[in-house]
Amino acid sequence: MKIRLLAVGSKMPGWVEQGYQEYAKRLPAEMSLELIELPMGHRGKNADLVRAIRQEGDAMLAAIGAQDRVIALDVKGKPWSTEDLAQQLSDWRMEGVNISLLVGGPDGLDSRCLQRADAKWSLSALTLPHPLVRVVLAEQLYRAWTILQGHPYHK
Repeated sequence: MKIRLLAVGSKMPGWVEQGYQEYAKRLPAEMSLELIELPMGHRGKNADLVRAIRQEGDAMLAAIGAQDRVIALDVKGKPWSTEDLAQQLSDWRMEGVNISLLVGGPDGLDSRCLQRADAKWSLSALTLPHPLVRVVLAEQLYRAWTILQGHPYHK
């Protein structure tokens, strides 16, 4: 099973890159995590925000694998505990599907991405900075995998 993290934005601070890589490299080859950074739509003075979000959505929809199970990270999504995530990983692995996790830009996901999603997952009721979401996602995927392996990391 391949998990692809489709995230809007690039040029992350070093601590984001380090944190993400630390957990992504711990995952086994049979449950690899790949980060795909998508360009952020133009924002600034007199920028068309709707157009920027639409451009981000176009890039994200194009990057989703045709057969992928799509999970949108959305504050209005369903909260999953780490144990719930472990069960999801187990189910996805048994189904033999690849996963695309969608993380929008600073103004959220394009509505078409939310419509394309098979599920909507909320990491927290808190508003998290998008760079931090990458690190939290990678760590939680690793933690869920350790639960499935009976590894003591989760304790």
